[in-house]
Amino acid sequence: MLEHIMEFFKYFPQLNDSLGAGLLIFARFFGFITLAPILSRKDIPMLAKLSFMLILTISFVGILHPKAPPPETSLCLSVILNVVFGALIGFIASTIFVTMSAAGDMVNLQMGLSASQIFDPMTKEQTSTIGQFFGLLATVLFINAGGLYWMFSAFERGFTVFPLYNTVIPLAKILNMNYLIILTSNVLFIGLQIAAPVLIATLAMDIILGVISKTAPQVNVFQLSFLFKPVLGVAILIIIMPLLVNVINNFFTSYSGIY
Repeated sequence: MLEHIMEFFKYFPQLNDSLGAGLLIFARFFGFITLAPILSRKDIPMLAKLSFMLILTISFVGILHPKAPPPETSLCLSVILNVVFGALIGFIASTIFVTMSAAGDMVNLQMGLSASQIFDPMTKEQTSTIGQFFGLLATVLFINAGGLYWMFSAFERGFTVFPLYNTVIPLAKILNMNYLIILTSNVLFIGLQIAAPVLIATLAMDIILGVISKTAPQVNVFQLSFLFKPVLGVAILIIIMPLLVNVINNFFTSYSGIY
């Protein structure tokens, strides 16, 4: 039966080429959406993701106008390489979001809310309250800044860097060592910048409470710290929220060129 189907498609070479290319584009989209921020959320039903990937695959087949594969092309190898390449693009984008989670975790720990954990449907793990808030805020700002457009533009340019039927992924053109160092080191550097106001305020409060404990030992400073730190941290976040939004927007915009 399968042989008859293959013989049938030989009478329609353009359709045959489009179906083969569509399979590889779908595989690349599968790797991309598995790791890309926002699109990889676990609370999005898999059926919705597959439908979205199918629609995008049909669109990209019409955009790319794929040609016939080179002779002796291994379909299995091409599928695997396209999945890996798509996942690589998604991983680069997701690394930027790790910075927001790191900043939220720093603030959460300094506010004394390390015991306050909630379930994150995206990672299916327990996460900090402020970290979840920063993640949701970053998601909204990323969409507002045009992050989804940047990601899909990078995905489209990926077909120039790594054509569908290539057998070698050109890592030097996608990610060099200097860029990798900058991308990963900014997780701590930018995270500290975002969390700095709350960290400084709570540190100043610790110093004040330390002075009080020396001048008035009868005061239970340890208990007071649990009472005032969350209130002070939330108050600082509310005050600096406009500045915080601008900093996160500038952070995302500075990475728009890498897409």
